[in-house]
Amino acid sequence: MTIVKKIAISLLALLVVAGGLFIPQPAKAANQQEAERGEFIQKAVTALNLPMGDGSSITFKDVDKQLAPYVEAAVTAGLVHGRSASVFDPHGPLTREQAFVIAARAAKTENTYSLKLLDRFKDKRDFGASLRPEMAKSIGLGIMKGYADKTAKPKQPVMKNEMRAIVSRLVKMSQQYPGTPDSGDATVAFRIMGTTDIHTNLMNYDYYQDKTIQDYGLAKTGVLIDEARAEVKNSLLFDNGDLIQGTPLGSYKVKESPLQKGEVHPTVAALNALDYDVMSLGNHEFNFGLDYLDNVIEGADFPVLNANIYDEKTGKNRFTPYVILDKDLMDSKGKTHAIKIGVIGVVAPGIMRWDGAHLSGKVRAEDAADTVEKFIPQVKKEGADLVFVIAHSGIGDEHHEKNEDDVTWQISALDGVDGILTGHNHAKFPGDYADVKNTDMKQGTINGTPVVMPDRFGTHLGLLDYELKLADGKWTVVSGKGSLREVHKESDEVNQKVVDAVKEAHEGTLGYIRTPVSKTTAPLTSYFGLVRDDSSIQIVTEAQKHYVKEHMKGTEYDKLPLLSAGSPLKFGGRYGSDYYTDIPAGDVSIKNMADLYVYDNTVAAVVLKGRDIKEWLEMSAGAFRQVDPAKAEEQNILNENHRSYNFDVIDGLTYEIDLTEPAKYDSKEGKLLNENANRIKNLQYEDKPIDPDQEFVVVTNNYRGSGNFPGVRNAKDVIFYQDENREAIIDYLADQEQIDPKVDNNWFIQPVDGAKMIFETSVRGKEHIGNDPRIKFLENTKDGYAKYELK
Repeated sequence: MTIVKKIAISLLALLVVAGGLFIPQPAKAANQQEAERGEFIQKAVTALNLPMGDGSSITFKDVDKQLAPYVEAAVTAGLVHGRSASVFDPHGPLTREQAFVIAARAAKTENTYSLKLLDRFKDKRDFGASLRPEMAKSIGLGIMKGYADKTAKPKQPVMKNEMRAIVSRLVKMSQQYPGTPDSGDATVAFRIMGTTDIHTNLMNYDYYQDKTIQDYGLAKTGVLIDEARAEVKNSLLFDNGDLIQGTPLGSYKVKESPLQKGEVHPTVAALNALDYDVMSLGNHEFNFGLDYLDNVIEGADFPVLNANIYDEKTGKNRFTPYVILDKDLMDSKGKTHAIKIGVIGVVAPGIMRWDGAHLSGKVRAEDAADTVEKFIPQVKKEGADLVFVIAHSGIGDEHHEKNEDDVTWQISALDGVDGILTGHNHAKFPGDYADVKNTDMKQGTINGTPVVMPDRFGTHLGLLDYELKLADGKWTVVSGKGSLREVHKESDEVNQKVVDAVKEAHEGTLGYIRTPVSKTTAPLTSYFGLVRDDSSIQIVTEAQKHYVKEHMKGTEYDKLPLLSAGSPLKFGGRYGSDYYTDIPAGDVSIKNMADLYVYDNTVAAVVLKGRDIKEWLEMSAGAFRQVDPAKAEEQNILNENHRSYNFDVIDGLTYEIDLTEPAKYDSKEGKLLNENANRIKNLQYEDKPIDPDQEFVVVTNNYRGSGNFPGVRNAKDVIFYQDENREAIIDYLADQEQIDPKVDNNWFIQPVDGAKMIFETSVRGKEHIGNDPRIKFLENTKDGYAKYELK
């Protein structure tokens, strides 16, 4: 090319950028185009000279008649399976890992290949956990080749030139190991269905608003369960716990109509009615103590599991750690095969912090991921062909700390785990966590292992779908996929079996929540509970203080100053723009108390020094982002990583929050971030600076009292009471015919000159700004939220 031509082309390129000219770009060279799944299968079947039929036996709706015989031959030979029972995705991309696994499956060899072969690649952790044996085989056979930088790049798409090279190696391998894959091997479609974090939302009913709804509840999920069961011949149904607590129905079966010995808890009755196969315990199963939990478990027609909680005295598992289910599976030809399915259950070790009052000295919790790794060999030894984990543990990431609560990532990376039903985070997978390493949203896998987290309250059903192959008496996973289905919000259809099973408890709960206890002269809302002193919090702190003052009379702490802590328990966030306390003026009933204090916590009090209270408030102040006074543009002051229930307001003191300072502590674990940070300013008790050495009693709840909050962790003593915070509020209001909600404005966020501090809360909050000159409504945003300014 001449210099003149080069200059002309460069000028033309500049004109394209500057002037918006459209110049058609040349298509990628054929060798640089990504290979398609169907294309690879066609070439592999041809190269192996596999016997082909007419393609009529496959169930994939997206495979045309021309490709169907090739796909049929590959499926029959056990080389490949579709994305689901009806979707093959012939035009979808083919990853290197998928190509090498398909090629390895074609080898007729009895040789075994060590997983240590994977160690030659720096990115070996990117291999799917369930596919690692076949990847090792492909390396041993010389099919799998890596890159000069010692990586395998298993998730990278295969280009057409690479596809030809792989097929060429496949031909050489078939010559070395003559014969074709056994077309008589059985293939089986198998499905695991799963629910999690139901939290006593059995009926499609909002007890806080006292109305029927259509977007959650096990009665709605039950419709999905029936549909999903009908689609396949082989399925199991699991639940992941946090079942017996969460709505007034749960409280009703503890306080008003306590569960009797031999009585079946309504949540368990609902699971029995839906024919659940296994349940694992969640952290909230421990809220009411071990005796209550034992009584709940006795009513189950299915195994209830937990492997990482041990009896403190005997050192043995407190509950059944795992189960091996004997299942008969029907293959695509109608033949039945026996299989053993192992299921291990674990829970977040945080139960020892959250419910220490019930558990301390009785049980101990071990790391959930380490526990699963410990039990896999035992489950395999007892004959399990497949191993599933029900983990009431959040997703987490590749970083593992001993006894952390979110370790599904670590479990998914363990050899021998074929699938995971997880929960606890009240989120969705696949869907959320796209930024977590080694997640595949299309396949619903983490580290190559199928995983589902079906949100909470019965909004979704999780599905783990597999194609299994039985060869020489051994089951292997050909493919696996995780997916979610959302309940039918547009329909009022419910599962009648659930309705019938919980009818008595539901009707009893309705009577319970509608009992009036007092009146209020003004609304009680939490729309601004994070940015200003709030009457919905103050009425809680006053009730708690009243309760403990009566119970502390005559004790060694009777003469100490008494403070009370509360937080905005309902403040949107992951629950949506309707998740706020909103009690109108007028009668206040028990259903309003559940709205005012949503958790079934029990009252607790901690004995702390003034310096500890300061650190407690510093941790709470992590609810806010740092504000830069030099920036003129809008600055969002709310830290979305800080849960609203961790923003404690302590009544009985006065103080200010300075957002120009950085946060002192990490919002999740309370780890020290900035030792010299000082957001809490002018902290006073009785109009004087707080004495760092003075002792106080601070009323809170069992969750905070058992926790690891900065400041609280230094408590000289923690006093636990048996009554719920909600019961303390009910008793307090019952003593008053009418309340007049007010705030004492004992705390506030300092104004920042020159900064425009904004935050989001529900659009309905603008009706409750009142005459507050510091809060200004700006505009609606999305999903029922609005933007406000704090002046």
